[in-house]
Amino acid sequence: MKSRKTYISKDAHPLLRSYLEGSGCEITEVATSGIVSPGISNHPDVFMCRLGAADDSEVFFSPEFLGEPGNLGPAYPSDCLYNAACTGKYFIHKLSATAPELRRAAENAGMTLIDVPQGYAKCSVVVVDENTIITYDKGVAKACSACPQLAVLLISPGHVALPGFDTGFIGGTSGRIGNTMIFNGDLSAHPDFVAIRRLIGSRGLALKYFPEYPLTDIGSII
Repeated sequence: MKSRKTYISKDAHPLLRSYLEGSGCEITEVATSGIVSPGISNHPDVFMCRLGAADDSEVFFSPEFLGEPGNLGPAYPSDCLYNAACTGKYFIHKLSATAPELRRAAENAGMTLIDVPQGYAKCSVVVVDENTIITYDKGVAKACSACPQLAVLLISPGHVALPGFDTGFIGGTSGRIGNTMIFNGDLSAHPDFVAIRRLIGSRGLALKYFPEYPLTDIGSII
């Protein structure tokens, strides 16, 4: 089985890391300083964007992640230039904030661009498959629901930990490896767990989460 290159925060829980390694993932840790604010400096979805839900989808990297100068910075919206939610069919982001080179990549791939009010789109969105997302953000849900083929499950905000902040975002807890949706922590404690589980199952996907520790935003599993 071909290993999947997977990017996670250096702060990811050991149980998540162990599970990913056991699933055949080749893990790269994300750890930076002095580029964006410390609370999100180790978050993969700040520095890169996977251009689809499938394992073989291209990952688009910011110059900073490659050790080159770029335009990421500590203040919004310069910290969310690459934080797009991409299903492979749909590219969801606040388009005025999108890094031009990332937008060109999405356009060249023939994706439908959806402009949303939320710059932290990937933080806010769980990408289930190319036609299905989960979000707590009403602005994202409204914009995406205008696309008839894109199914949107709107859930309650909050119920996600992020050290140093009042709350984290559900998208930042999540990632898909093969046919399994993975959540970093105890998804069953979320008030909309049943609806989330039902939707994921209806797409023919398995669900993995970790009841041993709280549902925690780590900048996505990419």
